[in-house]
Amino acid sequence: MLLLGCIKEVSDYELIISLPNGLLGFVPITQISDAYSKLLSQQVAQGELPEGLNSLSDMYSPGALVRCIVTSVEKSDDGRRSIKLSIDPKKVNKGLNASALATGMLLSGSVSSVEDHGYLIDIGVSGTHAFLPHEKAKNYIKALKRGPDLKIGQNLTCVIVEVKNKGRVVCLSIDRSEVAASLATEKQNWALSNLLPGLVVKARVQKVTPFGMKVTFLSYFTGIVDFMHMDPEKSMNYSPDQVVKACILSVHPGSKAVRLTLRPAFLHPGGSPNQLSSDRMGAVVEESTVKAFYKQFGALFELDDGTLAFARLKHLSKNRKSFKAGAFKAGCKHKCRIIDYSLMDEMCVVSLKYQIIEARFLQYQDIHTGDVVQGKVLSLKPIGMQMKVADGIKGLVPSIHLADVILKQPEKKYNIGDEVKCRVLECNPAGKKLILTLKKSLIQSKLPVLTNYEDAKPGLITHGFVVCAREFGCIVKFYNDVKGLVPKNELSSEPISCPDKVFYEGQVVKVMVLKCEPQQERLLLSFRLSSKSGPEDKRECTSKENQEVKYQIGEIVDVKVLKKKDKGLEVSILEDEDNMVAWIPTQHLSDFVDTSKLLWHCLQEGDVLPNVMCLSDKGEHIILSRKSAVISAVQEEQVVRSFSEIQPGMLLTGYVRNVMPFGVFVEFPFGVTGLAPKVSMSDKFVTDTKDHFVVGQTVIAKVMSTDEEKQRVLLNLKVSECSSGDSAAESFALLNQYFKELKEIRDLLKRGEPSMAQGLCELVPGKELQLVVQDVREDGSALFSGSCVTGLTVTATHYHVGDKNIVPGKKMKALVLHVDAPTSEVYVSLREELLKQRP
Repeated sequence: MLLLGCIKEVSDYELIISLPNGLLGFVPITQISDAYSKLLSQQVAQGELPEGLNSLSDMYSPGALVRCIVTSVEKSDDGRRSIKLSIDPKKVNKGLNASALATGMLLSGSVSSVEDHGYLIDIGVSGTHAFLPHEKAKNYIKALKRGPDLKIGQNLTCVIVEVKNKGRVVCLSIDRSEVAASLATEKQNWALSNLLPGLVVKARVQKVTPFGMKVTFLSYFTGIVDFMHMDPEKSMNYSPDQVVKACILSVHPGSKAVRLTLRPAFLHPGGSPNQLSSDRMGAVVEESTVKAFYKQFGALFELDDGTLAFARLKHLSKNRKSFKAGAFKAGCKHKCRIIDYSLMDEMCVVSLKYQIIEARFLQYQDIHTGDVVQGKVLSLKPIGMQMKVADGIKGLVPSIHLADVILKQPEKKYNIGDEVKCRVLECNPAGKKLILTLKKSLIQSKLPVLTNYEDAKPGLITHGFVVCAREFGCIVKFYNDVKGLVPKNELSSEPISCPDKVFYEGQVVKVMVLKCEPQQERLLLSFRLSSKSGPEDKRECTSKENQEVKYQIGEIVDVKVLKKKDKGLEVSILEDEDNMVAWIPTQHLSDFVDTSKLLWHCLQEGDVLPNVMCLSDKGEHIILSRKSAVISAVQEEQVVRSFSEIQPGMLLTGYVRNVMPFGVFVEFPFGVTGLAPKVSMSDKFVTDTKDHFVVGQTVIAKVMSTDEEKQRVLLNLKVSECSSGDSAAESFALLNQYFKELKEIRDLLKRGEPSMAQGLCELVPGKELQLVVQDVREDGSALFSGSCVTGLTVTATHYHVGDKNIVPGKKMKALVLHVDAPTSEVYVSLREELLKQRP
């Protein structure tokens, strides 16, 4: 059976595919293509990575549509069916032959080799050589942002642009616009034996029923569109003989059944279906309204945000006996929980079962490092014990974590089916990896849980476990794979000559943090929790304390630039009798990341910077900041000075301290830090945290919750949640500050060379220029030149070219929209409505 699917997850060894009607399938790494399997075989034979072999995650991304063929349906021990798939073109396109190939056909192919002028593509047709020229691939590669070339094994949706020698040679295109515009027609001579999912056709409605509709297409084919695949905007308005655009979802070779979809996201090949916001997964909807009930399938609901959701029959009640069909008449309201999202149906899957609605964990994302959970023993293996934490959530207890001491015969302590309490050591939702511990000392510990290097403040006392004891000391591990070194001299107040004789692997220990370098992930620890400092240490502490009170946090000073260094400016504080030296990190020169870099570039030794705020004074190092938003927050007392002052709901101004895969750490004046988890970082779907935030970026954060015992603050950085009410005034204040700093930069630039710097200074938004068209790109954008923009890159996007007829060499009037000084790029508009609005 052939199916159109959408990649839901990419793991090391398989692709997890969303299929129509809420099903899931799996593509093993050996079912990608012949060329990719050959490279895998080379790796196994040679024991090293051959050239051209890339991981699945380097080639595939969630959200991409792929054509699949079912290779097998296997039944697991718990009775669940597993659908095995292949995207190998030789299997997917097995119904095609060379004589059937025609110009305009849309089919799947896989990159088999990279050549000088393009790529050889495996389209699975015996005796046919398919070639993809670089010219027909470049805008696809550019949009994909995965490097300069396609990769062997990469699956592509291709359009045949030329057929030679009776189908023995074909030329392909993956140009986005050509693929999106492709339409299957009668001229392409499609037959039921070679009909492919993913083809977009014009279909005629034959019959409309409550469960869907029957359509005809390509003259003599008949297909079914079920109720889940009608266009939600038009579902009540279809009528016989109406012509609609449809996409083939599946073709069953045995029954000859063809199923199609009318959903808009599938009607342009090369696109991708709508995705669910990550914060909606697992959400409980208090009132969902029944739209329709299908006694053999389930019920269709409208959720609180207007989107549709489907609940299968088994999820409408606790069991069959308690099910009452009368409770699911149109308009009835029910409480439900979103348990999944079907990409191919663009619909949430919900459950009305009480035990699922009230379940603490529904997916790996719901579990946090340090959580104490209840689990059931599934199996005992040499590497450890497999546990079931919830339906679909399994974890591993490594053998050294089965007890506080190492168990030689764990089967005598634990039996299959036993319910035990454990603690989460590590949780990686992306890799579905959950590591647990059964050590009572860790489970019952009341000390703070150390889950990242940023929280490892000097003086922090916490529990960890020994992973290595050698002559140099002990390596102690904590949660989320955080580990540190206890040097030999910090193992005890008494000398220990052989640490490996005193400490053992897996031993739970109480440690104190001495020093931490989060960027380098270096952590220095001590077992000497109550060591007293000597007279010299006391004198040094007293000296530092005297220095620390010289400049209070929030104090405003003027400074003079002494020296420019890679990561900031070394400055002296003016009117200080001791000529105190301080430090301004580059990211603290402005609230705006790009402006900070540009200011660092423009400033020179001897320049004076007024109104700079003291951010911290540790005696040895005074840190200053020019961030206007942070300074305003301190001056207006919109800050917290200690953990005890933090309250949920507070809006605080701070700056990004570190960006990690699981979230963003934000630091506020007076040293308080908090974490914004990935789900609370943005209103948009977050795939990679580094695409949304950078270190040093000024942010406004909303306090979601605090944990006094763990000294942990959880934050929300979503713009929709972090407005104080007068968002317009806030936006104008930020813009005003931005333009003020741009003027400062222009004044600094004027001191340099008069050519390009002077040109950049004179180009301000709203200025009208006389330009000459230099080049018109394929995407409709244009490049310009002119005497007033010498050495600069001047661009107008397709939208800002408007309806103007432009050719290289033509003189045009243009309006400056934006000047990107760091890259020397200028963006302009030719649109008449903007040119006319000039004062």
